Amino acid sequence: MLNSPNILVGYDGRGCRIQDLFRLGSMAMTSNNAICPNDEFDVPWKDILEAYFPEFLSFFLPEAFEEIAWNRGFEFLDKELSRIARESQIGDRRMDKLVKVWRRDGVELWVLIHIEIQGNRKQHFERGMYVYQYRAFDLYQVPVVGLAILADDEKGWRPTTFSYNLWGTKQSYQFTAVKLLDYSESELEQSNNLFAMVILAHYHAKKTKHRADDRYLAKWNLIRKLYQKGWDRKLVVDLFHFIDWVLHLPDELDNRLCMEIVAFEENKKMPYISSMERFGIQIGEERGEQRGKAAMLASLLHHRFGTVPEWASEKIAKAGVPSLEAWGLRIFDAQSLGDVFSDTV
Repeated sequence: MLNSPNILVGYDGRGCRIQDLFRLGSMAMTSNNAICPNDEFDVPWKDILEAYFPEFLSFFLPEAFEEIAWNRGFEFLDKELSRIARESQIGDRRMDKLVKVWRRDGVELWVLIHIEIQGNRKQHFERGMYVYQYRAFDLYQVPVVGLAILADDEKGWRPTTFSYNLWGTKQSYQFTAVKLLDYSESELEQSNNLFAMVILAHYHAKKTKHRADDRYLAKWNLIRKLYQKGWDRKLVVDLFHFIDWVLHLPDELDNRLCMEIVAFEENKKMPYISSMERFGIQIGEERGEQRGKAAMLASLLHHRFGTVPEWASEKIAKAGVPSLEAWGLRIFDAQSLGDVFSDTV
C-alpha cells in the first residue's frame, strides 16, 4: 500500500549552485557591452524552487497548490528520485527533485509531478517527459502529473503530448506546458508572487543579451522593485541572488550597481542587500582605494599650487577613481588648478 503523497520535481541543468553566483558571475563577461552568449537560465531555478516550493506551485499549477495540505509540511526525497532516474536510463538528472506532500482531504497517496525547467528547444522533449512518467509509475504505482516550464524564446514550440497509434494499440500522454513568453510584463509587475519577479529577470536576460548597458538598467529597475513589494529581508536577498545570476554584468557596471544599491539602501534605511559579505568587501575596497587616491591627489595639488580651495576639495571628495587618476596625470603639465580639472572625466 501507498503511505504518503509525493511530488517529483525535475528539471535539466548543469549542476551549478546559486551559492557560487558571485564567484562565477563575472566569468561570462567579455567587455562592458559584450555578454557571452551562453547565458544560464535553468541553473538558478534549482535553489529558488527548493526555497519557495509552495509559491512555485501557486504560480505555475494553482490547482495542485489548492489541494495540498501545506500545514503538514513537505520534504524533498532525493533517494527515491535517484532510483527513478537510474532505472529510467534517461541520462543525468542531478537537478530533479522529489517532494513529499499531503492532500487536504487526508488521503495518503503518492503523486509525482514532473517539472522541466527547459531553456531551449530540446529534441524528443515529449518522449523524455513520457519516459520519466511511466518509469515513475512502474516503480511506485502512482499517478504522475506532468508540468513543463518552457523558458525558451520560440513562440511556436509548445510540446504537450507524446503519443503513438499502431495496429489497434494506442498510447497518449499529455502534460501541462507553461510558456514563460505568454506572461506580459505588466501582468508580472502587478503580481505579488515571487515567481513573477523570477520570470521578469529571465525575460530581461533574454531581451538584453549582448547589451550590457540595457541589462544594467533592467537589473537596477528589478532590484528597486524588490523593496516596493513589502517582502522581508530573506526573500529580497534570495531574489537578488537569482536576479544577480541571470542578469550578470561586466565588472565596471557591477561595481557601479553596488554603489547604487548601497546609496539606495542608506536612503531607505533598509540595509538588506548591501549588508551581504560580497557588498561589504567590494564597497570597502572601492572606498578605500578612492580615499587613498583622493588623499594623494590633494597632497600633490598642495605641493604644486599651494593651498587647495574648498571647491577643489569637494570635487576630489566626490570623484571616482578614474577621475582622480586622470587629474593626477595632469598636475605636472598644468599651469593652474583649472587646467587640472578641465574636461572632468
